[in-house]
Amino acid sequence: MAQPVSVAQGSYGMISERTRLRMIERLRQQGIRDERVLAAMYEVPRHLFIDQALATRAYDDVSLPIGQGQTISQPLTVARMTEKLLEGRSSPGKILEIGTGCGYQTAVLLKTGAQVYSVERLSGILDKARLNLRNAKLVHARLVHGDGHQGLPDVAPFDGIIMTAAARQVPPALLPQLAIGGRLVLPIGDQEQHLWLYEKTATAIQETRLEAVRFVPLLPGKQ
Repeated sequence: MAQPVSVAQGSYGMISERTRLRMIERLRQQGIRDERVLAAMYEVPRHLFIDQALATRAYDDVSLPIGQGQTISQPLTVARMTEKLLEGRSSPGKILEIGTGCGYQTAVLLKTGAQVYSVERLSGILDKARLNLRNAKLVHARLVHGDGHQGLPDVAPFDGIIMTAAARQVPPALLPQLAIGGRLVLPIGDQEQHLWLYEKTATAIQETRLEAVRFVPLLPGKQ
């Protein structure tokens, strides 16, 4: 496991090491086992990715609003999706994220050592993500203003694809952009949503339904 960082000092004041450690202990109790994921969740200053008015809730296990009808997912959901994406891989490799949001999931992926490409349809939200990632000193992701339904075919194939908005079905463009041995993790559904894992082999796509979740919908186009 990576060495813990020192106590975080952000623009929202001191966020104690104990607060972060409590979050990590809670994630362990909730079943997160991958030490790379736990280290990344500890190291990323989640309070830098939300509005100052909500900073006291930054490490609670809740989703929080980030503006324009979007949310930052609860820590357990971020950890769970990241763990499933990396499962069985010694190196995270090249990851496509659909739905940059505030940049928190992007940051966690970067901290695991992944090479991250992230697509966001809302330009205002993408600008916030860029600022948040700069404030967190994580500037190595390639952030793209675009329609997540299309993925990034010019950069494919990807070792993993993670989607942070709920689709009614897997966007047809995404699975062809997944490398052999790669994994796609995304929420599917409308009123009732579940996480799904798609694993690509040389001959087939294996599908696994995971737990119930709640995400904002995946919308087409860009604004």
